[in-house]
Amino acid sequence: MPCIDLRLGALACAALLAGCGHSPLPGPPPTGPAAAPVVPHSSRPAPAQPPGPATSTTARASAPLPPPQPARDWTHFKEMAALRLVAANRDRVFDGPVPDPLLAIPVLEVELNADGQILHVHVLRHPTQARDTTQLAIDAMYRAGPFGSVRHLPKPWKFAEVFLFDDSRRFKPRTLDID
Repeated sequence: MPCIDLRLGALACAALLAGCGHSPLPGPPPTGPAAAPVVPHSSRPAPAQPPGPATSTTARASAPLPPPQPARDWTHFKEMAALRLVAANRDRVFDGPVPDPLLAIPVLEVELNADGQILHVHVLRHPTQARDTTQLAIDAMYRAGPFGSVRHLPKPWKFAEVFLFDDSRRFKPRTLDID
């Protein structure tokens, strides 16, 4: 795990030295079998933006997210979290029907503090292929946080999200794909 922290720290330093965050790094963050399944928020640098084709949604991805709204219950919270996940990652999300077959399906469990900040992201399911999509999903989750206060919701303050990845490594939260 120290090796991963060093690589992530090096990426953060490179981003600062490459123009104080004005341009994305040339590649995605390091991934692979050595990636840790539990990622504490306090040691996470800002995720690097992976390369990809320029689209009309790329400009919208940099817009700040509105403040999170309070949720009535956990079902409502998960829907709002999935919508926030899409809003924070517009250039990494696909719209429309889910392709068959999917490239990968990582599953994450997100543990929150009372204010909705991410404490930990636990990987519940690594895909058997395209294992890098797990890190893409983790980074997308951190870009979407914080998710708003959960003080009024019953503990444990955790929720799970299934990421449906297509062949171009764009995802759709399963919460938003349910008919």
